[in-house]
Amino acid sequence: MPASRRPSALVEAEGHLIDSQLLTAIFDTVINRGGAFEVQAFDIGRTNDDFSRLTLEVSAADQSALTALLEALMPLGCHAAAEQDALLRPADRDGCAPEDFYSTTNQRTHVRADGRWLAVERQRMDAAIVVGEGRASCRKLRDLRTGDRVVCGLDGVRVTPEFRDRDRADFAFMSNDVSSERRVEVSVARIAAMVRETKKSGGRVAVVAGPVVVHTGGVAYFSRLVRAGFVDVVLAGNALAVHDVELALFGTSLGVDLEAGAPVSGGHRHHMRAINAINRAGGLAAAVDAGVLTSGVMYECVRAGVPFVLAGSVRDDGPIPDTVTDIVIAQERYAEALQGVGIVIVLSTMLHGIGVGNMLPAWVPVVCVDINPAVVTKLADRGSSQTIGLVTDVGLFLHHLAAQLTPL
Repeated sequence: MPASRRPSALVEAEGHLIDSQLLTAIFDTVINRGGAFEVQAFDIGRTNDDFSRLTLEVSAADQSALTALLEALMPLGCHAAAEQDALLRPADRDGCAPEDFYSTTNQRTHVRADGRWLAVERQRMDAAIVVGEGRASCRKLRDLRTGDRVVCGLDGVRVTPEFRDRDRADFAFMSNDVSSERRVEVSVARIAAMVRETKKSGGRVAVVAGPVVVHTGGVAYFSRLVRAGFVDVVLAGNALAVHDVELALFGTSLGVDLEAGAPVSGGHRHHMRAINAINRAGGLAAAVDAGVLTSGVMYECVRAGVPFVLAGSVRDDGPIPDTVTDIVIAQERYAEALQGVGIVIVLSTMLHGIGVGNMLPAWVPVVCVDINPAVVTKLADRGSSQTIGLVTDVGLFLHHLAAQLTPL
């Protein structure tokens, strides 16, 4: 089709487009989707504080392809040059959105309603946007109610990616970087600085932990961090609590004596006996109050008043009374616990780590620590582009982090 007859649209973008490699990503996206572009204007920012500004005409083979192209460009910060209000359609039944609803990313988003740009609250990926009473917020499909005004289409929606500033090189070396070949001590020192800065600014630190914390001997160091006030919420599954209690009661994890590094006779039953002990006490807090549980991560959380959410899964033995077995309720408690969090540390748990990543806005850094680089890569590939990956043993990481934050 001649270029003059192809459907086209004028889009704009602004920000640190060159430093963040967004300019290249925008051009590549247009070409990879079979479109074409013509730069109408490009003003380059001259200082660290100056944004670059791009005006681009994009075209595609037909209107459907153009719509798909514009949708692909939105997460890169492109928006229609002409300002107009977002299209709002009422939900016609509970738990369902109109067919053309806008599905969110985790990037900072604004919608235009009644001539005003509204910052979208509770930003997260894979949600709808509901507008009402002068506010806009993300809402899961299951939480929509009949009559909710849902943002549909692409008009009146602006997405602002997280930019890599020229003067933020301190931690930029770790962003989107998955490597086992850098010194653990150096990386942990910088992560510790991020934790300190988060606490200093009034933010909260969330730790998402798997049972590998126990298996690798990290309980003592994790406990130090809780006692020192560097952990504000713990998100995990049934297994972390069970094996943490197993270690406290029997000195084993998965039946292995962590001091000797060898299985003990009958040790495979220890985790079941741990579950039974907590069940008999009536839960973790009751077990601490009764003196049944006297050490470990869960003990320290109870003593320090650090909230925790244990989300159940089909693999759970027991589970203990504290485990939330309704997955929808568990998701809601996770999301509520993550409000106001300034940094998240994921310790060797792919399932819970990806789940938490999906609930976070892009400006909350996620530190993913795992001995398997594929876990870190998968978290970033699922849309959590703010992931900082560190490939190392979790026990070793906690040892160094505790030494940095709570020196003896």
